[in-house]
Amino acid sequence: MGESIMEQVEAIIAPVITEQGLELVDVEYVKEGAHWYLRIYIDKEGGVDIDDCTNVSHLVSEVLDKHDPIAQAYMLEVSSPGLERPLKKDEDFERFTGKLVRVLTKEAYQGYKEFTGYLVGLIEDDIVLEYEKEKMAIPRAIVDKANLTFEF
Repeated sequence: MGESIMEQVEAIIAPVITEQGLELVDVEYVKEGAHWYLRIYIDKEGGVDIDDCTNVSHLVSEVLDKHDPIAQAYMLEVSSPGLERPLKKDEDFERFTGKLVRVLTKEAYQGYKEFTGYLVGLIEDDIVLEYEKEKMAIPRAIVDKANLTFEF
């Protein structure tokens, strides 16, 4: 088998989403209570609206029915990644340079598991943040989550 369900779904739906002039930000496949949910997060310059989500939902539903990568019943949800958009791909780290970012690690790194700072970028395989003129390079291998955050 090799590939996870999320990887299979991503490979199937990415071309459909790209054809619509949209970006596939993330795919989640999670069980909540008795139900499975397939969540697809899309974005575009200026943000997505309800029409984008509805259109992608119909197109993705058709292509997933054709390829059938998921055996059990699930609920499909398509939405915007919101203000705290996850950063996953190399391009995300380039695109959001200078933005405030929160990084959570799987294990303590230099005594902490949560870091917030302005994104300097991805350097070699480290996520580099700057906070109060100090730079911090966090190894990507230990990162659990990285996302945009906002200041109050």
